[in-house]
Amino acid sequence: MTGRDRMVAIGVAVLAILGATWMLVVSPERQKATKVTTEVTAAKSSLSSAQGKLASARTAQAGYASAYAAVVSLGKAVPATEEVPSLIYQLAQATEQKHVEFASITSGTSGASSTAAPSAAAASVAAAGFSTMPFTFIFNGGFFELEHLFQHLDGFAQRTASGGLSVSGRLLTIQSVKLAPVASSGTGPSSGALTGTITATAYELPASQGLTGSATTTSPAGAATPAASTSTPSSATAPATVKVNP
Repeated sequence: MTGRDRMVAIGVAVLAILGATWMLVVSPERQKATKVTTEVTAAKSSLSSAQGKLASARTAQAGYASAYAAVVSLGKAVPATEEVPSLIYQLAQATEQKHVEFASITSGTSGASSTAAPSAAAASVAAAGFSTMPFTFIFNGGFFELEHLFQHLDGFAQRTASGGLSVSGRLLTIQSVKLAPVASSGTGPSSGALTGTITATAYELPASQGLTGSATTTSPAGAATPAASTSTPSSATAPATVKVNP
């Protein structure tokens, strides 16, 4: 064998060794490295997604108390049941503040002659699809006291600049107002007093729509809850007529 042949044989042997080394050592390690790189990329993606969810959860947690308070406020404005006693309590508070006698509340309308066009608030509520509860309220008092009371009741629901509704307490829209002299009686208000008759509409959620769905009723720490002193037990049905003693 010549020197050239020996060099060729050595070269072939070296190539064979390098090929075997590549096949047995380098190639599997490269495959492992590629697999690890893919797993690292997937882990980074999962970590990024988890961090985004964590940030969203923390934001939701920070706003949960105020959101719960908003749900409580909405529950007062448009309850899931008629809640007539709470409505009476709210009106009684208003009449006490304005020094007016709350004489009676009647389910349905009494046909008051002084009618008014539906307010923007009433139109918004009608569009929301709430169940309506018509009432007739009778108040006794002086002209200016009754005027202040009517303004106060009308302010329960106001249209905001953004097009929404701002509701204080129970959502109530007024359809008509009528003033007449108080009929003389031994137990009635002083001479010159007037009787104010208001036809109005309260609202409740449709039977198919719940306020919170399947959400828990447990309030978070620091959240506002319905105060026992500002509400009375709910009534299953509205009374035909309820006399209110001042």
